[in-house]
Amino acid sequence: MVGVISLVTGMIGPSGFGSASTAEQVTEGIDAANLTAIITGGASGIGLETTRVLALRKVHVIIAVRNMASAKEAKQRILEENESARVDIMKLDLCSLNSVTSFVDNFIALDLPLNILINNAGVMFCPFELSEDGIEMQFATNHLGHFLLTNLLLEKMKQTAQATGIEGRIINLSSIAHNYTYMKGIRFNKINERKGYGNKKAYGQSKLANILHTNELSHRLQEEGVNITANSVHPGVIMTPLMRHSSYLMHFLKIFSFYIWKNVPQGAATTCYVALHPNVKGVTGKYFVDCNLCKPSAHAKNKHLAKKLWDFSNDSCNKKNVTVIYNSSLFSEDVSELLIS
Repeated sequence: MVGVISLVTGMIGPSGFGSASTAEQVTEGIDAANLTAIITGGASGIGLETTRVLALRKVHVIIAVRNMASAKEAKQRILEENESARVDIMKLDLCSLNSVTSFVDNFIALDLPLNILINNAGVMFCPFELSEDGIEMQFATNHLGHFLLTNLLLEKMKQTAQATGIEGRIINLSSIAHNYTYMKGIRFNKINERKGYGNKKAYGQSKLANILHTNELSHRLQEEGVNITANSVHPGVIMTPLMRHSSYLMHFLKIFSFYIWKNVPQGAATTCYVALHPNVKGVTGKYFVDCNLCKPSAHAKNKHLAKKLWDFSNDSCNKKNVTVIYNSSLFSEDVSELLIS
């Protein structure tokens, strides 16, 4: 109930920010010129706003996207507003494990540091479909692709944190929809089955997986004594291209948009806050809503479920014939020049 009141009123929380705060406001005065970030899906919706604001704060941003043409247009718009922005583009299709490994191999070849990883991209409420790896599409894109991406980039993030002394930060975009999943949270033995599939519950399952992944990752990083944090965020309810598979529902909910919907700058605020704000230093394994700590569901706090998901995800990746292929065509022209030099 408190969360609903906060959303409607824009009430400020302990952080000094609330649901009405924008990404620019929560990062005001922050100079992040020494940081490099990867943002998946950083060319549209709240991902684009996250890219724009991080670039405004002088972060070197790598946009990891499937649609390179759209990303180039997005980059151009950012440069028109901020000609000193450091934004590059690389090809990544999260529903393909081969694409994930190729992306990581190509990024590592650039010999760039990596301070921040924002797992932002996702699909929502889509009809039942299997990825090229035989994984249900929402689970494949929203969780498994990001799980593999994060694991493969961890060594680079550890090296960067150790060499610079700067805390690394991993942010997984979850959703309040993690509350609305299947009865047992994750239906491990039926994830890829059409029978019993519900597009909204499957979405909730994937968003629950984002929090569970975050929590188990945070636990492992703490045990290892690594200077990297991992947190999950709910950006808010925003009308973005993510809603393309739910047009009727969204048309109905638009009636109440004045009260419950955020605009895109507000929707990107929590991600940018957790990625850059000094108040979040050392905070890990937490769930943020409206730039403040929030309690997730009982399933999301289940340590046994988090460990089981980690093992299941590892097994799912290992069972696939995932190959690492270097291909310079996967880079934007700017990044290719960096590689050649």
